Amino acid sequence: MRLADWSGSSAARAAFWTAGCFAFVMAVLPHPPEVPGELNDKVQHIIAFATLAALGGFAYPRIALMRLLAGLSLFGAFIEVVQAIPALHRDSDIWDWVADTIAVAVVLGLVWLRRRAARA
Repeated sequence: MRLADWSGSSAARAAFWTAGCFAFVMAVLPHPPEVPGELNDKVQHIIAFATLAALGGFAYPRIALMRLLAGLSLFGAFIEVVQAIPALHRDSDIWDWVADTIAVAVVLGLVWLRRRAARA
């Protein structure tokens, strides 16, 4: 399947929502599995939210990218609020949310450039 065919497809939407659910579950598990390579927490956030932004940009090609940025940033903030629940034994950190939002903004900037080039 070509990338253009995948954009806006139900498969792209399923991949986006599956990745979002996976990211949420991994973020709120009291003892998540170790990630190979001993990546620090910020790098894991950047990878997760860059992936969500890329998938979201392809899954919803007609949505305004600023709307997608706002939604994914709110999702990152929601994760940090949930991680503040003491029973989860997780660390909530505003800098994780900042890393999430910056990763989304960078990737959506690239998606914007791709969309612009495709129209030209």
